[in-house]
Amino acid sequence: MPPKTTPLTDDRPVPGLAWSIGLATVCRLIFNSARRFAYPFAPALSRGLGVNLTAITSVIAINQATAVLGILFGPLADRLGYRLMMLAGLYMLAVGMLSGGVFPLYGVILVALFLAGLGKSIFDPALQAYVGEHVPYHRRGLVIGVIEFSWAGSTLIGIPLIGILIEHLGWRSPFYAMGGAAILGALALMLLIPKDKANPAKNPMNGRIWDAWGQLVKERPALGAVGFAFFVSAANDNLFVVYGAWLETSFNLSIIALGLGTSIIGVAELAGEGLTAAISDWLGLKRSVVIGLSLCVVCYGVLPLMSHTLPLALGGLFCIFLTYEFTIVSALSLCTELLPGTRATMMSSFLGAAGAGRVVGALIGGPIWLQGGILITGFVSAGISSIGFLCLIWGLRDRGSK
Repeated sequence: MPPKTTPLTDDRPVPGLAWSIGLATVCRLIFNSARRFAYPFAPALSRGLGVNLTAITSVIAINQATAVLGILFGPLADRLGYRLMMLAGLYMLAVGMLSGGVFPLYGVILVALFLAGLGKSIFDPALQAYVGEHVPYHRRGLVIGVIEFSWAGSTLIGIPLIGILIEHLGWRSPFYAMGGAAILGALALMLLIPKDKANPAKNPMNGRIWDAWGQLVKERPALGAVGFAFFVSAANDNLFVVYGAWLETSFNLSIIALGLGTSIIGVAELAGEGLTAAISDWLGLKRSVVIGLSLCVVCYGVLPLMSHTLPLALGGLFCIFLTYEFTIVSALSLCTELLPGTRATMMSSFLGAAGAGRVVGALIGGPIWLQGGILITGFVSAGISSIGFLCLIWGLRDRGSK
């Protein structure tokens, strides 16, 4: 059975909640597009700035590392309010993107993408905590699943639109577009989401703001979730950073064909998010995470056996990213109720651990691929994911099936 929650998580409808969730999903689409667009358009950025490609990949790495910094802001969101921190994240995105458009210099672009990444790392935990505060537990998977459509949407909608802008208006145009959209999103959020009401009884932190971390490390479910996030994210990026090299070397694919592979991953992510929204509440969030991760481990293990033909290989990648996305989104929904009094601290720690895992996975992925190809890559990802599975079971062993 789920733990006791605060009074706001009952079945009483919250006025305007559906509109607020819809707006937040659009805002996250902007954030996710800003996070991901540098990957496919790194050559265009390097040409526009007059730097080599390595300089752009360094910017991407710094952007990814901001997920770890988001941990610092979770306790602030619990103390100062979720709406305020969501606005702060949007304004960081706006300042970063508009600065990148106005000042086309490498150093400014580096700071711009850093601010965009940091803004996302502040916005996401605050939004997830807001959902945990206002949405009944038995509908949490549906709402988090809908919000996470914005992740797949950045690949299927955001990136193509940015490509059109670059093609017709130049490489600086997406910075103006995303900066302007962030300002509009912040203004709309101010209108639709009311200010947080002070409720000291809701928040058990009576001392320093950072005491929330002390509470987190004392809770086995929270520690298990953090360990789970680190290992499953490391396993996924261990494959993600080399899947293009695998397809290219095994099937002699062109750049266009590799782009098709990326689209398939985007469709898989969308399917995983839709599956979470559709069935995770019915199955129970804990059971959904366990089933999803078990299937994901199996998919990693059999991927090397699917390298004989391109359709099989693409089908294997589709299954991996579908099961992974279903697992991670169900886990996000579950974690919104692990520490009801300090939800943003819990969510920022979960996302920070996932970010650290992605960094580790990206670092080990290349060497593992060079040593053993897709065979060792698949087995290593399966093994690391299994460690994450053990963390999950250890943390939630007394929670029941929900």
